Amino acid sequence: MSSPGSRNYRTDSNGVPITVAAIPLSDPNATGTGEPTIGNLVRDATTQVSALVRAEVELARAEVIRDVKKGVAGSIFFIAALVVLFYSTFFFFFFAAEVLKIWLPAWAAYLIIFAAMVFVAVLAVLIGYLQVRRIRGPQATIESVKETANVFSREDEAPRTPKPSSP
Repeated sequence: MSSPGSRNYRTDSNGVPITVAAIPLSDPNATGTGEPTIGNLVRDATTQVSALVRAEVELARAEVIRDVKKGVAGSIFFIAALVVLFYSTFFFFFFAAEVLKIWLPAWAAYLIIFAAMVFVAVLAVLIGYLQVRRIRGPQATIESVKETANVFSREDEAPRTPKPSSP
């Protein structure tokens, strides 16, 4: 809002503000007939659209920040659960080896569990490698940039002749 010392602060004979800088209640730039000029209307519309866009961007920013904070808080609990699960697998492998010890010597039971773990690790590496090998980069973007460059280079190469004007 405007303060009494500012340029936009105008009052009528009763001391009531005529205009408010943030919310235009009347147009101080109106012509003598009371009708605003087209230039003033365009300027005011541009200013108001700009203010609206800024407000929408600020609202979106605030909502995104709020949602990111909630996401971070939730992901902390997922990470904690994964850490506990990771440490508990250690005990599961000992359990599996102890179960195998019932029928096999201890060294064989632990060797089987070790071999199974190595097999799973190798399988995970292979699957990861195959997934990474499929990455081709932003092909559509590369093509679009090439097309744009070709369009601009063709425009630069073409001779520029003035268009004949019709009488």
